[in-house]
Amino acid sequence: MLPRMSDLLPGQDSIDLQDFLKLRGVVETGGEAKFRVQGGEVRVNGGVETRRRKKLRRGDVVEYAGQRLTVEG
Repeated sequence: MLPRMSDLLPGQDSIDLQDFLKLRGVVETGGEAKFRVQGGEVRVNGGVETRRRKKLRRGDVVEYAGQRLTVEG
């Protein structure tokens, strides 16, 4: 198994929710990310999040389609 790369780039302290979903491969396009987030299908730290540009930080937990993903830095 390959080591997991960081979700955040060096010097970066946050990532947009829609970019995180694309980076992790749970959606294929930005359009799909927008649709899923604005449709209330994504949870961040236990609450429904409808802002696709919500800034995620290291340790935040994103839930979508039965997957639970933690932002890694």
